[in-house]
Amino acid sequence: MVRLRPGVYTRIDPAQPPTAEEWIVLRARALAQTTSEPPLFSHLTAAALHGLPVRAPASTKVHITLPPERPGAQSLVVRHRGEVPDDEQVERHGVRFTSLERTMADVARTASFETAVCALDAAFRPVTAPEPGVNDIAAAGELRARVLEITSRSAHGRARALRALAFADGRAQLPGESISRIRLTELGFTRIDLQVPVAGPSGQNYYVDFGLDDARAWGEFDGEKKYRDEAMRSGLSLEDVVLREKQREDWIRGTTQRPFARWKWAHLRSAETLAQRLKSFGIRAR
Repeated sequence: MVRLRPGVYTRIDPAQPPTAEEWIVLRARALAQTTSEPPLFSHLTAAALHGLPVRAPASTKVHITLPPERPGAQSLVVRHRGEVPDDEQVERHGVRFTSLERTMADVARTASFETAVCALDAAFRPVTAPEPGVNDIAAAGELRARVLEITSRSAHGRARALRALAFADGRAQLPGESISRIRLTELGFTRIDLQVPVAGPSGQNYYVDFGLDDARAWGEFDGEKKYRDEAMRSGLSLEDVVLREKQREDWIRGTTQRPFARWKWAHLRSAETLAQRLKSFGIRAR
């Protein structure tokens, strides 16, 4: 049993502990159940409630937004002051939180660049890049404009929000790809394409995470989930998945005559660690 807040506990399976986002949702629901007036969750807490990735330092606190005149304080709560119009609020499963666009604006203004980009990429994805090969620039522009309009109402964090929103790209399919793009940019790569199609042997397209056109190379974030998650393996054994990935990579390298580098989370600790990984494949920004 784990205490979520005073008087509220939950049972956790040690073999399958909640993700960071699931912990946030659990704590938000615990607060909603123990207050007389339903709180309006916002910022990183609302991001988790929307199903967005939250790469932020572990915290037992949840974020809520209150009108400026409302007094009081609560334990394990970060209180933000501000007015939230009714059309920027949603309610699901008995929990109130800020709308997707309002949440994107709040996260872009207040979170670190890496945390904001991971959340924003995921928020853009279903609107602008619901599947590989799709990049709806017009839809991305419309969503970005709506978020920027909300951001402009606050004097705090505008420059930070503009930077994160300009960098966000819904074609990034995982937080690891979002952080990879940040690291590659830090290394000086300026021509980074995402989810690049390469014609396969049977007429189908293979999609590569990164086309590094500066170096005429390919790059791929190699998350473990596609190997360990049985649902993502589509009934294939781990050995079959690894073999299929090897055959795919061999085809791409052979037909394009470009080096192909893979990296993991450990290589994304800093730009320098990723640079060393790329260097072992003969890849450098030009």
